[in-house]
Amino acid sequence: MSDLVVRPVASRRQRRAFVGFPWDLYHNDPNWIPPLRAGVKELLNYRHHPFYERNEIQTFLAYRGGEVCGRIAAIVDQGYIEKFKERRGYFGFFECVDDAKVAAGLFDAARQWLADRDIHRVRGPLSPGLNYEIGLLVEGFDTPPTFLIPHNPPYYAKLIEGCGFHQAQDLYSFTGKVSRLGEVQAKRKRVSEEIQARYGITLRPMNKKRFVDDVRMFFEIYNRSLVAHWSFVPLSPAEMIHMAKGLSFLIVPELALAAEIDGRTVGAVFALPDYNPRIKKIDGRLFPFGVLRLLWRKRKIPRLRILAANTLPEYQLMGVGLVLAGGLVPKILDWGIEEVEFSWVAQSNALSRGSLEKGGAVLSKTHRVYDLDP
Repeated sequence: MSDLVVRPVASRRQRRAFVGFPWDLYHNDPNWIPPLRAGVKELLNYRHHPFYERNEIQTFLAYRGGEVCGRIAAIVDQGYIEKFKERRGYFGFFECVDDAKVAAGLFDAARQWLADRDIHRVRGPLSPGLNYEIGLLVEGFDTPPTFLIPHNPPYYAKLIEGCGFHQAQDLYSFTGKVSRLGEVQAKRKRVSEEIQARYGITLRPMNKKRFVDDVRMFFEIYNRSLVAHWSFVPLSPAEMIHMAKGLSFLIVPELALAAEIDGRTVGAVFALPDYNPRIKKIDGRLFPFGVLRLLWRKRKIPRLRILAANTLPEYQLMGVGLVLAGGLVPKILDWGIEEVEFSWVAQSNALSRGSLEKGGAVLSKTHRVYDLDP
Protein backbone atom coordinates (compact mmCIF):
# COMPACT_ATOMS: atom_id res chain seq x y z
CA MET A 1 0.00 0.00 0.00
CA SER A 2 3.01 2.30 -0.19
CA ASP A 3 1.65 3.62 -3.49
CA LEU A 4 -1.50 5.04 -1.84
CA VAL A 5 -1.57 8.83 -2.13
CA VAL A 6 -4.26 11.28 -0.97
CA ARG A 7 -4.17 14.71 -2.58
CA PRO A 8 -6.28 17.86 -2.19
CA VAL A 9 -8.26 18.65 -5.33
CA ALA A 10 -6.83 21.70 -7.05
CA SER A 11 -6.97 21.35 -10.84
CA ARG A 12 -9.86 21.08 -13.29
CA ARG A 13 -8.75 17.57 -14.15
CA GLN A 14 -8.94 16.58 -10.47
CA ARG A 15 -12.39 18.15 -10.17
CA ARG A 16 -13.61 16.10 -13.12
CA ALA A 17 -12.14 12.98 -11.51
CA PHE A 18 -13.85 13.76 -8.19
CA VAL A 19 -17.26 14.25 -9.82
CA GLY A 20 -16.89 11.24 -12.12
CA PHE A 21 -15.56 8.65 -9.67
CA PRO A 22 -19.00 7.27 -8.63
CA TRP A 23 -19.73 6.28 -12.24
CA ASP A 24 -16.77 3.89 -12.06
CA LEU A 25 -17.48 2.70 -8.54
CA TYR A 26 -21.18 1.89 -9.05
CA HIS A 27 -21.18 0.58 -12.61
CA ASN A 28 -22.34 -2.87 -11.42
CA ASP A 29 -24.87 -1.62 -8.84
CA PRO A 30 -28.41 -1.72 -10.31
CA ASN A 31 -29.81 0.41 -7.47
CA TRP A 32 -27.42 3.34 -7.85
CA ILE A 33 -28.88 6.51 -9.37
CA PRO A 34 -26.42 8.98 -10.93
CA PRO A 35 -26.71 12.48 -9.49
CA LEU A 36 -27.57 15.49 -11.59
CA ARG A 37 -24.06 16.54 -12.53
CA ALA A 38 -24.67 20.29 -12.52
CA GLY A 39 -26.09 20.12 -9.00
CA VAL A 40 -23.13 18.12 -7.69
CA LYS A 41 -20.66 20.67 -9.02
CA GLU A 42 -22.50 23.43 -7.18
CA LEU A 43 -22.64 21.53 -3.90
CA LEU A 44 -18.89 20.93 -4.16
CA ASN A 45 -18.34 24.66 -4.76
CA TYR A 46 -16.86 23.87 -8.16
CA ARG A 47 -19.56 26.29 -9.33
CA HIS A 48 -21.01 29.06 -7.21
CA HIS A 49 -23.38 28.01 -4.45
CA PRO A 50 -24.63 30.37 -1.69
CA PHE A 51 -23.85 27.79 1.03
CA TYR A 52 -20.20 28.77 0.55
CA GLU A 53 -20.69 32.49 0.94
CA ARG A 54 -19.63 31.94 4.55
CA ASN A 55 -18.63 28.26 4.68
CA GLU A 56 -15.60 26.31 3.44
CA ILE A 57 -14.94 23.02 1.70
CA GLN A 58 -11.85 21.10 0.59
CA THR A 59 -12.13 17.98 -1.52
CA PHE A 60 -9.57 15.15 -1.60
CA LEU A 61 -8.85 12.25 -3.96
CA ALA A 62 -7.13 8.98 -3.07
CA TYR A 63 -4.94 7.41 -5.77
CA ARG A 64 -3.42 3.94 -5.96
CA GLY A 65 -1.27 3.01 -8.90
CA GLY A 66 -2.23 6.30 -10.47
CA GLU A 67 -5.96 5.43 -10.43
CA VAL A 68 -8.60 7.12 -8.28
CA CYS A 69 -9.79 4.77 -5.52
CA GLY A 70 -11.64 7.14 -3.18
CA ARG A 71 -12.80 10.66 -2.46
CA ILE A 72 -13.93 12.79 0.49
CA ALA A 73 -14.71 16.42 1.38
CA ALA A 74 -13.98 18.28 4.61
CA ILE A 75 -16.50 21.04 5.34
CA VAL A 76 -16.74 23.93 7.80
CA ASP A 77 -20.30 25.14 8.51
CA GLN A 78 -20.01 28.43 10.38
CA GLY A 79 -23.75 28.44 11.04
CA TYR A 80 -23.48 25.19 12.99
CA ILE A 81 -20.48 26.41 14.97
CA GLU A 82 -22.23 29.65 15.93
CA LYS A 83 -25.59 28.10 16.76
CA PHE A 84 -24.35 25.15 18.81
CA LYS A 85 -21.19 26.75 20.24
CA GLU A 86 -19.22 23.70 19.17
CA ARG A 87 -16.26 23.56 16.82
CA ARG A 88 -17.39 20.56 14.82
CA GLY A 89 -16.74 20.06 11.11
CA TYR A 90 -18.35 17.78 8.56
CA PHE A 91 -17.22 15.13 6.15
CA GLY A 92 -19.21 14.50 3.00
CA PHE A 93 -19.21 13.23 -0.58
CA PHE A 94 -17.44 10.08 0.68
CA GLU A 95 -16.92 7.32 -1.90
CA CYS A 96 -14.36 4.56 -1.57
CA VAL A 97 -13.34 1.11 -2.73
CA ASP A 98 -13.66 -1.65 -0.14
CA ASP A 99 -10.28 -1.04 1.47
CA ALA A 100 -9.81 0.12 5.06
CA LYS A 101 -6.42 1.70 4.35
CA VAL A 102 -7.84 3.86 1.56
CA ALA A 103 -10.68 5.00 3.84
CA ALA A 104 -8.23 5.74 6.66
CA GLY A 105 -6.09 7.82 4.31
CA LEU A 106 -9.08 9.86 3.19
CA PHE A 107 -10.32 10.50 6.73
CA ASP A 108 -6.82 11.39 7.92
CA ALA A 109 -6.59 14.04 5.20
CA ALA A 110 -10.03 15.47 6.01
CA ARG A 111 -9.36 15.50 9.75
CA GLN A 112 -6.01 17.21 9.30
CA TRP A 113 -7.56 19.94 7.14
CA LEU A 114 -10.17 20.55 9.84
CA ALA A 115 -7.57 20.39 12.63
CA ASP A 116 -5.59 23.12 10.85
CA ARG A 117 -8.69 25.25 11.50
CA ASP A 118 -8.82 24.19 15.17
CA ILE A 119 -11.71 21.79 14.54
CA HIS A 120 -11.26 18.34 16.06
CA ARG A 121 -14.82 16.97 16.15
CA VAL A 122 -16.33 15.62 12.94
CA ARG A 123 -19.86 14.70 11.81
CA GLY A 124 -21.08 13.14 8.59
CA PRO A 125 -21.80 12.28 5.94
CA LEU A 126 -23.30 15.72 5.29
CA SER A 127 -22.94 16.76 1.68
CA PRO A 128 -22.45 19.59 2.39
CA GLY A 129 -24.91 20.18 5.28
CA LEU A 130 -28.08 19.02 7.01
CA ASN A 131 -30.31 20.71 4.43
CA TYR A 132 -28.77 18.82 1.54
CA GLU A 133 -27.72 15.18 1.04
CA ILE A 134 -27.32 13.58 4.44
CA GLY A 135 -26.62 10.22 6.00
CA LEU A 136 -25.10 6.85 5.16
CA LEU A 137 -27.43 4.07 4.02
CA VAL A 138 -27.20 1.25 6.59
CA GLU A 139 -30.49 -0.61 5.93
CA GLY A 140 -32.55 -0.96 2.76
CA PHE A 141 -29.99 -1.77 0.08
CA ASP A 142 -32.36 -3.90 -2.02
CA THR A 143 -34.29 -1.04 -3.66
CA PRO A 144 -33.23 2.14 -5.48
CA PRO A 145 -33.42 5.42 -3.54
CA THR A 146 -36.02 8.09 -4.22
CA PHE A 147 -35.15 11.55 -5.49
CA LEU A 148 -32.40 13.32 -3.45
CA ILE A 149 -31.84 10.30 -1.16
CA PRO A 150 -28.27 8.93 -1.04
CA HIS A 151 -27.28 5.35 -1.84
CA ASN A 152 -24.02 3.56 -1.06
CA PRO A 153 -22.55 0.04 -0.78
CA PRO A 154 -23.14 -1.92 2.47
CA TYR A 155 -19.42 -1.96 3.32
CA TYR A 156 -19.24 1.81 3.90
CA ALA A 157 -20.45 1.48 7.50
CA LYS A 158 -17.55 -0.86 8.25
CA LEU A 159 -15.05 1.56 6.73
CA ILE A 160 -16.39 4.59 8.60
CA GLU A 161 -16.76 2.84 11.94
CA GLY A 162 -13.26 1.40 11.48
CA CYS A 163 -11.97 4.99 11.45
CA GLY A 164 -13.43 5.63 14.92
CA PHE A 165 -16.85 7.09 14.09
CA HIS A 166 -19.94 6.22 16.14
CA GLN A 167 -23.67 6.62 15.53
CA ALA A 168 -25.03 10.11 16.21
CA GLN A 169 -28.53 9.95 14.70
CA ASP A 170 -30.52 7.67 12.41
CA LEU A 171 -32.88 8.97 9.73
CA TYR A 172 -35.76 6.84 8.51
CA SER A 173 -37.63 6.53 5.23
CA PHE A 174 -41.19 5.19 5.43
CA THR A 175 -43.07 3.84 2.44
CA GLY A 176 -46.83 3.64 2.07
CA LYS A 177 -49.01 2.15 -0.65
CA VAL A 178 -51.51 4.65 -2.02
CA SER A 179 -54.14 1.90 -2.03
CA ARG A 180 -54.16 2.31 1.76
CA LEU A 181 -54.32 6.09 1.77
CA GLY A 182 -58.03 6.19 0.96
CA GLU A 183 -58.77 3.92 3.90
CA VAL A 184 -56.61 5.97 6.28
CA GLN A 185 -58.10 9.22 4.94
CA ALA A 186 -61.63 7.97 5.56
CA LYS A 187 -60.79 7.26 9.22
CA ARG A 188 -59.22 10.66 9.79
CA LYS A 189 -61.46 12.82 7.63
CA ARG A 190 -63.96 13.73 10.34
CA VAL A 191 -61.23 14.68 12.83
CA SER A 192 -59.44 16.72 10.17
CA GLU A 193 -62.62 18.59 9.25
CA GLU A 194 -63.34 19.37 12.92
CA ILE A 195 -59.81 20.78 13.39
CA GLN A 196 -60.12 22.81 10.22
CA ALA A 197 -63.44 24.31 11.31
CA ARG A 198 -62.37 24.97 14.91
CA TYR A 199 -59.27 26.98 13.98
CA GLY A 200 -60.41 28.36 10.65
CA ILE A 201 -57.66 26.63 8.70
CA THR A 202 -57.69 27.11 4.95
CA LEU A 203 -55.54 25.21 2.46
CA ARG A 204 -54.14 26.51 -0.79
CA PRO A 205 -51.78 25.09 -3.42
CA MET A 206 -48.61 26.82 -4.50
CA ASN A 207 -49.26 29.98 -6.53
CA LYS A 208 -47.82 29.60 -10.03
CA LYS A 209 -47.83 33.35 -10.60
CA ARG A 210 -45.52 34.02 -7.64
CA PHE A 211 -43.71 30.72 -7.72
CA VAL A 212 -40.28 31.69 -6.34
CA ASP A 213 -41.87 33.74 -3.54
CA ASP A 214 -44.08 30.82 -2.57
CA VAL A 215 -41.20 28.35 -2.53
CA ARG A 216 -39.24 30.78 -0.40
CA MET A 217 -42.22 30.97 1.98
CA PHE A 218 -42.18 27.15 2.22
CA PHE A 219 -38.51 27.26 3.19
CA GLU A 220 -39.17 29.97 5.80
CA ILE A 221 -41.76 27.67 7.40
CA TYR A 222 -39.19 24.88 7.19
CA ASN A 223 -36.55 27.01 8.93
CA ARG A 224 -38.82 28.10 11.79
CA SER A 225 -40.45 24.71 12.36
CA LEU A 226 -37.13 22.88 12.72
CA VAL A 227 -35.43 25.37 15.01
CA ALA A 228 -35.21 22.75 17.79
CA HIS A 229 -34.43 19.82 15.50
CA TRP A 230 -31.24 17.85 16.09
CA SER A 231 -28.20 19.58 14.54
CA PHE A 232 -30.41 21.86 12.40
CA VAL A 233 -28.91 24.98 10.83
CA PRO A 234 -31.42 27.29 9.04
CA LEU A 235 -31.08 27.96 5.35
CA SER A 236 -29.78 31.44 4.59
CA PRO A 237 -31.98 33.77 2.49
CA ALA A 238 -29.59 33.29 -0.44
CA GLU A 239 -29.81 29.51 -0.11
CA MET A 240 -33.62 29.69 -0.06
CA ILE A 241 -33.70 31.72 -3.27
CA HIS A 242 -31.17 29.41 -4.90
CA MET A 243 -33.17 26.31 -3.95
CA ALA A 244 -36.41 27.88 -5.13
CA LYS A 245 -34.95 28.64 -8.54
CA GLY A 246 -33.29 25.22 -8.77
CA LEU A 247 -36.53 23.38 -8.02
CA SER A 248 -38.71 25.57 -10.20
CA PHE A 249 -38.83 23.14 -13.12
CA LEU A 250 -39.31 20.07 -10.90
CA ILE A 251 -42.04 21.17 -8.51
CA VAL A 252 -45.66 20.23 -9.15
CA PRO A 253 -47.63 23.16 -7.62
CA GLU A 254 -50.70 21.10 -6.70
CA LEU A 255 -48.52 18.69 -4.70
CA ALA A 256 -47.36 21.52 -2.43
CA LEU A 257 -49.95 22.87 0.02
CA ALA A 258 -49.90 25.70 2.54
CA ALA A 259 -52.14 25.98 5.60
CA GLU A 260 -53.31 29.45 6.63
CA ILE A 261 -55.04 30.82 9.73
CA ASP A 262 -56.37 34.39 9.58
CA GLY A 263 -54.31 34.97 6.43
CA ARG A 264 -51.06 33.81 8.02
CA THR A 265 -49.20 30.79 6.60
CA VAL A 266 -48.66 28.44 9.54
CA GLY A 267 -47.73 25.16 7.87
CA ALA A 268 -46.78 23.54 4.59
CA VAL A 269 -46.36 20.14 2.99
CA PHE A 270 -44.05 19.71 0.03
CA ALA A 271 -43.85 16.65 -2.25
CA LEU A 272 -42.04 15.80 -5.48
CA PRO A 273 -42.46 13.00 -8.00
CA ASP A 274 -39.64 10.47 -7.81
CA TYR A 275 -37.58 11.55 -10.82
CA ASN A 276 -34.81 9.03 -10.12
CA PRO A 277 -35.72 6.39 -12.75
CA ARG A 278 -35.67 9.11 -15.40
CA ILE A 279 -32.43 10.60 -14.05
CA LYS A 280 -30.88 7.16 -14.45
CA LYS A 281 -32.00 7.03 -18.09
CA ILE A 282 -30.42 10.42 -18.86
CA ASP A 283 -27.30 9.50 -16.82
CA GLY A 284 -27.56 12.68 -14.75
CA ARG A 285 -27.21 14.98 -17.78
CA LEU A 286 -29.89 17.66 -18.17
CA PHE A 287 -28.53 19.10 -21.39
CA PRO A 288 -29.08 19.23 -24.25
CA PHE A 289 -32.20 17.00 -24.13
CA GLY A 290 -32.15 15.36 -20.70
CA VAL A 291 -34.41 17.96 -19.10
CA LEU A 292 -37.12 17.22 -21.67
CA ARG A 293 -36.97 13.48 -20.96
CA LEU A 294 -36.99 14.19 -17.24
CA LEU A 295 -40.15 16.29 -17.28
CA TRP A 296 -42.13 14.63 -20.08
CA ARG A 297 -45.55 13.46 -18.85
CA LYS A 298 -44.81 13.79 -15.14
CA ARG A 299 -48.18 12.25 -14.31
CA LYS A 300 -46.79 8.91 -15.47
CA ILE A 301 -44.31 8.87 -12.58
CA PRO A 302 -45.79 6.31 -10.14
CA ARG A 303 -43.90 7.27 -6.99
CA LEU A 304 -43.89 10.36 -4.81
CA ARG A 305 -41.54 11.57 -2.12
CA ILE A 306 -42.84 13.84 0.63
CA LEU A 307 -39.79 15.92 1.47
CA ALA A 308 -41.22 18.12 4.20
CA ALA A 309 -44.35 18.57 6.28
CA ASN A 310 -43.76 21.45 8.67
CA THR A 311 -45.80 23.59 11.05
CA LEU A 312 -44.72 26.70 12.94
CA PRO A 313 -43.86 25.82 16.56
CA GLU A 314 -46.75 27.77 18.11
CA TYR A 315 -49.27 25.83 15.97
CA GLN A 316 -47.80 22.32 16.22
CA LEU A 317 -50.29 21.04 18.81
CA MET A 318 -53.37 22.15 16.86
CA GLY A 319 -53.47 19.35 14.29
CA VAL A 320 -52.38 21.49 11.33
CA GLY A 321 -50.27 18.61 10.03
CA LEU A 322 -53.30 16.33 9.96
CA VAL A 323 -55.26 18.91 7.96
CA LEU A 324 -52.37 19.29 5.48
CA ALA A 325 -52.15 15.52 5.04
CA GLY A 326 -55.90 15.36 4.49
CA GLY A 327 -55.66 18.01 1.81
CA LEU A 328 -52.78 16.30 0.02
CA VAL A 329 -54.32 12.82 -0.19
CA PRO A 330 -56.94 13.69 -2.87
CA LYS A 331 -54.19 15.29 -4.97
CA ILE A 332 -52.10 12.13 -4.72
CA LEU A 333 -55.04 9.93 -5.68
CA ASP A 334 -55.90 12.20 -8.61
CA TRP A 335 -52.32 12.00 -9.89
CA GLY A 336 -52.44 8.20 -9.98
CA ILE A 337 -49.49 7.81 -7.64
CA GLU A 338 -48.97 4.20 -6.53
CA GLU A 339 -46.48 4.63 -3.68
CA VAL A 340 -45.43 7.42 -1.35
CA GLU A 341 -42.18 7.75 0.57
CA PHE A 342 -41.94 9.92 3.69
CA SER A 343 -38.32 10.90 4.26
CA TRP A 344 -36.47 11.71 6.26
CA VAL A 345 -37.90 11.15 9.76
CA ALA A 346 -35.31 11.56 12.51
CA GLN A 347 -34.80 8.84 15.10
CA SER A 348 -35.46 11.48 17.75
CA ASN A 349 -38.84 12.41 16.22
CA ALA A 350 -41.00 9.78 17.96
CA LEU A 351 -44.26 11.64 17.22
CA SER A 352 -43.88 11.57 13.43
CA ARG A 353 -42.62 7.99 13.44
CA GLY A 354 -45.62 6.85 15.48
CA SER A 355 -48.09 8.66 13.22
CA LEU A 356 -46.65 7.06 10.09
CA GLU A 357 -46.65 3.59 11.60
CA LYS A 358 -50.27 3.98 12.73
CA GLY A 359 -51.14 5.03 9.19
CA GLY A 360 -49.71 1.80 7.78
CA ALA A 361 -46.39 3.13 6.45
CA VAL A 362 -43.49 0.69 6.56
CA LEU A 363 -39.88 1.48 7.45
CA SER A 364 -37.99 0.98 4.17
CA LYS A 365 -34.55 2.58 4.59
CA THR A 366 -32.31 3.79 7.40
CA HIS A 367 -29.56 6.37 6.94
CA ARG A 368 -27.03 7.09 9.68
CA VAL A 369 -25.11 10.19 10.64
CA TYR A 370 -21.84 9.55 12.46
CA ASP A 371 -19.75 11.55 14.91
CA LEU A 372 -16.05 11.42 15.70
CA ASP A 373 -14.98 12.93 19.00
CA PRO A 374 -11.47 13.30 20.42
